[in-house]
Amino acid sequence: MKEPLDAPDTRYVHAGSDPRRQGGYVNPPVHHASTVLYRDVAEMDASQADPLKRGGPVYGRFGTPTSRAFEEALTELEGGHAAVATCSGLSAITTTILAYVRAGDHILVSDSVYLPTRTFCDSLAALGVETEYYRPTADGAAIARLIRPHTRLLYLESPGSTTFEVQDIPALTAVCRARGVATVADNTWATPVFHRPLALGAGVDAVVHSATKYLTGHADSILGAVVCTEESYPLVRAAAMRLGQCASADDTYLGLRGLRTLGVRMARHQEQGLELADWIAGREGVAAVLHPGLPGDPGHALWRRDFTGAAGLFGVELDPSFGKPDIDAMLDHLRLFGLGHSYGGYESLIVPTDPVSRRLPDTWPGRGPLLRLHAGFEAMSDLKRDLGEGLGVLLAGRAAALKG
Repeated sequence: MKEPLDAPDTRYVHAGSDPRRQGGYVNPPVHHASTVLYRDVAEMDASQADPLKRGGPVYGRFGTPTSRAFEEALTELEGGHAAVATCSGLSAITTTILAYVRAGDHILVSDSVYLPTRTFCDSLAALGVETEYYRPTADGAAIARLIRPHTRLLYLESPGSTTFEVQDIPALTAVCRARGVATVADNTWATPVFHRPLALGAGVDAVVHSATKYLTGHADSILGAVVCTEESYPLVRAAAMRLGQCASADDTYLGLRGLRTLGVRMARHQEQGLELADWIAGREGVAAVLHPGLPGDPGHALWRRDFTGAAGLFGVELDPSFGKPDIDAMLDHLRLFGLGHSYGGYESLIVPTDPVSRRLPDTWPGRGPLLRLHAGFEAMSDLKRDLGEGLGVLLAGRAAALKG
């Protein structure tokens, strides 16, 4: 008997692909489809029997061979039961939350989540759902104290958006599973290359992705995905169908294409991000670097335990003495670090962020202005030169202000 050929790098290349079903072609065709014609009434009736277990095509919104190939591939990489492709990362998040909550429910959400996630959770109050934010450094005992009889869901992001706190997922899921609380994790930062929350400890119930970011990897697609356990899949798939949620054929194709190079791209992002983070940590005017892959980071021990690598996205806290005009001048001076709200592509990016205005009081200890950097694939010497020149502009602006 032949040994299975299923090492991670092999799965990135072959997951969700079967050239024998694709006319021999390596890549599946892009199916632009809405209407599907049935051979007869019996086939039409059979297709309506169980909308969650359809074996063949029914209607474009319910999926095409292109979207199913992407879903199958990502399911295999995350170690899940099945996946649901959505039109964006935020739609993956909102669809999953709405799959679980009802009026009268209480949900726990990490205080460090992606801002649009927080905005959506705040809006749930109009539907009778109460959102309570918890400290991203909370341990299992702290979460246990927050769980109420009507707590339905715990939503986490590890590392946290913009401030990069690492959460103890095994401890949190153990408490939640014992109390009948579902758990959902955003795995956009690490991807299944470096982190698999479904298999960590008791395991989360669903993993969400903004596939726009690292999964597609080329800054040319808007796509989301939810990877589910066998128990959570019917809930999420049914919610997606009720909400009219679907992903376009072109975007799912780009997502599938991105998965083929995910392993090598993430390795490069890790290399670039760690080197750049280590370099900038020693620069004048930098108060702290927020990167769990650095030994001095507060979340480093948990990161080493639960992750196998790091992405190219991290935070830089500047000295509190810098004002907005100084930072604006620095950002305007940069040539390689684009000023844009995304990450995960081949290009380097930088954006200013303000966690203080978006967090509970005292859950973010930083006091200086915060920048979020994404390390792309440009030459490291050029990235350092560009960022070094930008920091020089920043320091010169402060010096001029002090003299004045």
